[in-house]
Amino acid sequence: MRDRTETMKQWLSWMELLDRWGYITAGFSLLILGMLIFANSWYKFAMASTRTGFLPAGLQLLNDLLLVIIILELFRTVVRFLQTEVLTVEPYLAVGIIACTRRILTASAELSHLPEVTKELFDRYVWDVALNVAVILVLIIAVFVLRCQRPGQAGPTP
Repeated sequence: MRDRTETMKQWLSWMELLDRWGYITAGFSLLILGMLIFANSWYKFAMASTRTGFLPAGLQLLNDLLLVIIILELFRTVVRFLQTEVLTVEPYLAVGIIACTRRILTASAELSHLPEVTKELFDRYVWDVALNVAVILVLIIAVFVLRCQRPGQAGPTP
């Protein structure tokens, strides 16, 4: 019986080590991906701004940079988890807020470059934006509630 317990402890030790390395490799992958998207976005911006104009190229760059921020926030979450072994909810709420903001900007850019906007398309755009704004508000309230519930704090941290 004792040998089985020792064997089980060894297996669990190996599993924990592999789990840690999984997080480390995923973290490095997120960091590298973010850096590559960042560099590619600026390259595409430089090339497109002379062809299509500054505004469309700038909107695409903004969209890409918000994606990079989302990826870096996920990277930071992995690093924080490896440091503390505690997985917090707040970074995921921030990612949701950024993703919804990104969607609003993308939808606005797509709509502004259409030659003709039908009532149906405009209505769909308004519903899309309204839903994303509602999700942003809910996520902001969730961040506020989480910050208010932290022990030893009277209110949200700045």
